[in-house]
Amino acid sequence: MSDVIRLLPDSVANQIAAGEVIQRPASVVKELVENAVDAGAHQIDVLVTDAGKTCIQVIDDGKGMSETDARLAFERHATSKIREASDLFALHTMGFRGEALASIAAVAQVELRTCQEGEALGTRLLIAGSKVEEQEAVACPCGSNFSVKNLFYNVPARRKFLKSNQTELSNILAEFERIALVNPDISFTLYHNGTEMLNLPAIQLRQRIMGVFGKKLNQELLSMDVTTSMIRIHGFIGKPETARKKGVRQFFFVNGRYMRHPYFHKAIAEAYERLVPVGEQVSYFIYFEVDPAHIDVNIHPTKTEIKFENEQAIWQILSAAVKETLGRFNAVPSIDFDTEGMPDIPAFESSRQGSVTPPSASYDPSYNPFHVSSSVPPSSYSAASSFRKPTDWEPLFDGLERKTPVEPEAKEMPPEEPTLYDAHPEETVKEITTQHYQYKGSYILTSVKSGLMIINQQRAHVRILYDRYMRQIADKHHVSQRLLFPEMVHFSASEIPVLEEIKDDLLALGFDLSNLGGGSYAINGVPAGIEGLSPERLVTDLVQTAIEKGVHVKEEVQSLLALSLAKASAIVPGQVLTSEEMNNLVDGLFAVSTPNYTPDGKIVLAVVKEEDIEKLFKN
Repeated sequence: MSDVIRLLPDSVANQIAAGEVIQRPASVVKELVENAVDAGAHQIDVLVTDAGKTCIQVIDDGKGMSETDARLAFERHATSKIREASDLFALHTMGFRGEALASIAAVAQVELRTCQEGEALGTRLLIAGSKVEEQEAVACPCGSNFSVKNLFYNVPARRKFLKSNQTELSNILAEFERIALVNPDISFTLYHNGTEMLNLPAIQLRQRIMGVFGKKLNQELLSMDVTTSMIRIHGFIGKPETARKKGVRQFFFVNGRYMRHPYFHKAIAEAYERLVPVGEQVSYFIYFEVDPAHIDVNIHPTKTEIKFENEQAIWQILSAAVKETLGRFNAVPSIDFDTEGMPDIPAFESSRQGSVTPPSASYDPSYNPFHVSSSVPPSSYSAASSFRKPTDWEPLFDGLERKTPVEPEAKEMPPEEPTLYDAHPEETVKEITTQHYQYKGSYILTSVKSGLMIINQQRAHVRILYDRYMRQIADKHHVSQRLLFPEMVHFSASEIPVLEEIKDDLLALGFDLSNLGGGSYAINGVPAGIEGLSPERLVTDLVQTAIEKGVHVKEEVQSLLALSLAKASAIVPGQVLTSEEMNNLVDGLFAVSTPNYTPDGKIVLAVVKEEDIEKLFKN
């Protein structure tokens, strides 16, 4: 029997490694920029063409490489930071695994120009598909200049699964922002197709955050700093009043590296408990400085998941630090007894009471509210007057009469009447009478032939609004309401490509946005009928929803925007409706093609069958 196990060629092994390390153009940017940071660069420039699919160029003024180092850097497991296994637990730099450049060169055409300080000539290296095609001595500035062209040119299956240019550019900018946020002492620029997207000079940390996310954030953050023998935690947390459901900026960094950590996020969320509405969150930028021997950053290919040796203790330190910061800046709500400038109201003194006597209350102990007096005309118990309050119910006592008599039931009923879900919408409308009742400000009750229909008023409104907004997008016929004073909204560089991608659909919905430059936009108009909602928060939420869902098919984006806007604009639970409003809502619900479910599949209405109601009163 022949042997079946064989060693893979280096080119194949590199492509397999690339599958873990290089997933999209953003991965290339991350690896190259982190290497530039490790090289001691003071200025890093990134130039991207076609969202990185055509070319990614990273230029730095770091220490550069010798001819030998330049060649070895593209070999697998080549690194300047590890000599023995124990070095893995004392790393303070970014790239160390020694697979990044080899992985990039396996799936792209790479050109490197690099020179060390004091050297007259540098090195030019050209590699494609892991093969060195050219190497020569050239004159070039001190530092390194990487040019990565035609990513995944030799792996068409991988290239086919890349997203749209806007989505890939957004991912590049997100990675770029994370590195910029932990290196405020380095100047960064990023260009896409020749257009400057970010220009971040070396500056203090708080100003760097403002440079990335806008100056408005400066008013929302509280500074935090605590040092213990185990760890130092510092950074900024949001004020409770800035909480929102979407669009918050939340970042954890450990020893200069971005990380995701749901456990530590929970510590912050619990510290804000009862300070912010349920379901809302605040922004935070939190930096951990800890002995590298107490963490493991090598548990995930992208090194964004990090394991701590003393997670429970750090959780307690983090939670206490957040609470202390909130208390120190008086962020915890308190009762304000400020009387400055208020009229001086003298305290009541019993000696001044004089002849004034307090009023006395009188009542009839024999009064029975359920007793029907013969002097009250039956017409006063009309159905209209019996249901003015949302929790009132139909009169249950024999002595009460209704203006509108109840029609007798049909003489014959089919043996198995179809439920509401089986009925055609037009048939359902015919069943409904014009008498509706509201229960606890959330449900509308109405009688149908088969029993009692219960409608969730908020979901019904979402269903109606969604269809309306989808028609507006399809017909390009929007109704926009101009704002008397335009509102300003700022987007980070990573959000702008997504905004530009959905801008036409936002226009079709009724939003009027104008680009002011620098990530700032003016909201000049909003869809009619959303009075009382914050235009700035609404637009931000729509962009964040598009980012979170990651949709790239235009129809899906349109449906997503319409549903998000419908949910934001719909009536809220507990909102009392008049009889006319209930009529309009029910009529509008059964005018849509699918009234039984919301666009995201939630039940809008249900029917309690007549026989089930009768069973309740058999005994």
